[in-house]
Amino acid sequence: MRAAAFVIGIVAGLASPVLAQDSVNIINPPPPVRAINLSGPRFGFTSLSDSLIEKLHERQIDVQSPISQFGWQFEKEFYSKAGGLAALNEFVVLAGGLEQGVVLPSVSWLVGLRSPGGAEFGIGPNVTPAGVALAIAGGVTFRSGALNVPMTFAFVPSKDGMRVSMLTGFNFRGRH
Repeated sequence: MRAAAFVIGIVAGLASPVLAQDSVNIINPPPPVRAINLSGPRFGFTSLSDSLIEKLHERQIDVQSPISQFGWQFEKEFYSKAGGLAALNEFVVLAGGLEQGVVLPSVSWLVGLRSPGGAEFGIGPNVTPAGVALAIAGGVTFRSGALNVPMTFAFVPSKDGMRVSMLTGFNFRGRH
């Protein structure tokens, strides 16, 4: 009899943490996070500092400032809650300097936030023939129905100089 009471006591003791859990969250879990694909073409220009132009010249790349930029932005916007701040993860792949007969590739990986009104901020690594640097970007996305038109300004300081870019483009809001 004592052994049965002991076993029942152990089982009840182990089961009590289960009973202490919040049954509301078990019955009504939070809604799943939605990801929205906001990828699309990007174009604009970048102004290179004199020291960056010299660094590129040392690598047999002769350009003047500013340079054109054309490319694609791969962007996913993650919502934690509808109508609130959204977390962003984006890769921006650009080809610059085409109007000067050169191709200056650039790749940036940015993470950041976007407000419900479209204001956004991101930060992350940038890699170009001029070197590796940290990109800091901000801007606003204008919306018209499913069409989005982002206007983004990026500052890329590095030990060899500064790059300042203005990019725009478009994408369509939709789940992919």
